[in-house]
Amino acid sequence: MADINSLVEKLSELTVLEAADLAKALEEKWGVSAAAAVAVAGPAAGGPAAPAAEEQTEFDVILTGDGGKKINVIKEVRAITQLGLGEAKALVESAPKAIKEGVNKAEAEEIKKKIEEAGGTVELK
Repeated sequence: MADINSLVEKLSELTVLEAADLAKALEEKWGVSAAAAVAVAGPAAGGPAAPAAEEQTEFDVILTGDGGKKINVIKEVRAITQLGLGEAKALVESAPKAIKEGVNKAEAEEIKKKIEEAGGTVELK
């Protein structure tokens, strides 16, 4: 057990570049995925704790249902996305489906409000 604690201490002292080299060496030696090794070594290299989660700036607006008011929701989706009638209808019928992706918070909230007023249900991711 003392060896494990000593190993943990040594890994905690690695720089980011050293951690990347370690990940590469593990991948070559044992066929371990570099992404998994970096994920394990990443927090140790960054210090005692990972930085606090940053506030999300881009959102995906996902239509989760039409709420029984399909025609109203289709009209609103057409207005928001500039899709034709057929495409908007297909999007609404294939819910859950993204209406818009990578929009700022204000626009995402506005779209959500419009769809909910039309009777649909929306999720922001």
